[in-house]
Amino acid sequence: MWTRLAGAWSISSPSTSIIFRRSIAAMSEAKAANPTNTSKRLADLRGLMKKEPKVDAYLIPSEDQHSSEYLASCDERRAFISGFTGSAGTALVLHDSAMLFTDGRYFLQAGQQLDHNWTLMKQGLPQVPTWQEYLSKNLPSKSRIGFDPTLISIGDFETLEKDLKPLESNLIPTSNLVDTVWGSDRPSRPSNSVFPLEEKYTGKSSKDKIADLRQEIEKKKATATVVTQLDEVAWLFNLRGSDIPFNPVFFAYACVTPSKVTLFTNKDRLTPEAIQALEADQVSIEPYDSVVQHLQANPLCSTSEKVLVGKKTSVAIVNAIGKDKIIVDRAPVTDAKSIKTDTEVEGFRQSHIRDGAALARYFSWLEMQLQSGAQVSESDGADKLEHYRKQLDLFMGLSFPTISSTGPNGAIIHYQPDPTDCAIIKKDQVYLCDSGAQFKDGTTDTTRTWHFGEPNTDEIRAFTRVLQGHISIDTLIIPPETSGYCSDSLARKFLWEDGMDYRHGTGHGVGHFLNVHEGPQGIGKRIAYNETPLKAGMTLSNEPGYYADGKFGIRIENIVVVRKAETRYRFGDQDYLGFEHVTMCPMHRKLIDKSLLSPQELKWVNLYHAEVLHKVGPLLQGKNEDDIRALAWLERECKPL
Repeated sequence: MWTRLAGAWSISSPSTSIIFRRSIAAMSEAKAANPTNTSKRLADLRGLMKKEPKVDAYLIPSEDQHSSEYLASCDERRAFISGFTGSAGTALVLHDSAMLFTDGRYFLQAGQQLDHNWTLMKQGLPQVPTWQEYLSKNLPSKSRIGFDPTLISIGDFETLEKDLKPLESNLIPTSNLVDTVWGSDRPSRPSNSVFPLEEKYTGKSSKDKIADLRQEIEKKKATATVVTQLDEVAWLFNLRGSDIPFNPVFFAYACVTPSKVTLFTNKDRLTPEAIQALEADQVSIEPYDSVVQHLQANPLCSTSEKVLVGKKTSVAIVNAIGKDKIIVDRAPVTDAKSIKTDTEVEGFRQSHIRDGAALARYFSWLEMQLQSGAQVSESDGADKLEHYRKQLDLFMGLSFPTISSTGPNGAIIHYQPDPTDCAIIKKDQVYLCDSGAQFKDGTTDTTRTWHFGEPNTDEIRAFTRVLQGHISIDTLIIPPETSGYCSDSLARKFLWEDGMDYRHGTGHGVGHFLNVHEGPQGIGKRIAYNETPLKAGMTLSNEPGYYADGKFGIRIENIVVVRKAETRYRFGDQDYLGFEHVTMCPMHRKLIDKSLLSPQELKWVNLYHAEVLHKVGPLLQGKNEDDIRALAWLERECKPL
């Protein structure tokens, strides 16, 4: 179980007890008013850029060598060099300037956290290039662009190489220069305990997953594959760890050939149960740091055969295999992992019902505190919610840092309160809470927006428009092969009618006791989502929002499962698809303008609230003060409109 211990998180189970520190990216945005002075760090980096192999620009991506979104503290190089701690962004350092490229989720945060040395590049706005476009369109010809080949994906590398060729500019591999600047202060790489996740939670054995993977490799006309993303390795072997806060993964690679499976991770971190499971599946274990040398010394295929690698595989891994031996395509594990087994889907249902009880206890407690005039800080609220979640069966920790935000802080999309310096939750302001947990049977991610006083008409209208978009996705029926890219505008339709919008996707994939953000499925305006049709068994968030800078933020988020829809006809002899919501927490009745809702939308709200009360109410039958208060609150909030 993951727990919070005075600035650290720990994970404990019958076979493991581990502590790991907060990462840089988990630092609060509340400190953003005092950005880190990066002058010396940039000066040291530029000094290294002038040495061999001499580069004109240096690229610092957010991701680690596994293309992870969330990082161990030792891999937070972009946060170290720039001071910006958001989970998405790329830094580009030239000899006379430095730029930070990020998307709309982080415009406010980055604007606060970057010091005078940096220019914020707001990707997605008109006339603002992506970092890839900047390299090929804004740098002079014959530029030498330095990069760490362990951190740049083969997909990005090949695109950049093609775009830079007409300019005679070159990508120059280097050691990691930021690590050199960081020096002895850089944290060490975690190597925490790794334990097996029983088949009663996964619904499928590792042996069967490996057999399916071998079939997919053959279909792609390859002989072997290298699995590089951490959640994919964890999923393939039914193993879980705690090397990255909030993400039950561990540092590892895997190679699969027709006759051999190799897991690259340090053996001394595996529990006896994990070793036993791997040995039963005839999996060889090699040291984590040996993967490049192993691939160089032990070819995975003959000269006439190919190795399948995903587009996010690093240049370093591709070079170790041999660029002439690879097929770059969608990683088959990515697609297999995205479609949950029936066991996993049921786990999502049950974990969200339990989570709903914790949310009812928390929101009813918070309302009581504010109504009585007590002062509750944003961080205190987050801690209280975690306290209630810890009491739940199969709880293993939080799935991300809780976004507990009052008033204008709610407009910072990925805000996180600093325990030592954050706002007091105010009764007369909108309160946005985005939180989630890791359970052995599922991962939760829920956002609700409340007002414990008297909301104004703008707040009520914005909330209702967001709710209408949420209902539109929840009730959507789509033909097969429809992507989330094609569905996104339905969530924004009602906001657009009022001239409003939001700068983030409508939905992200969700892992099963894995990363709360999971690809490739999603709902959003990014064209990449059009590459992945939604399929039965996929799990996604449904989270439209609206953010009035300096005033308030609104977001409503449920987790949904793509399911076969019951339709009158089956055009083309095909099953149509719909969504099943599994999140069980009421929408705030006080913020709903019934006059804006259609009869169908009003019916949806009442049916949803009846379902929440039916499923969560039985978990609040205790005679203790928390349950008595929570049940009364739930019954009130679930009354029909």
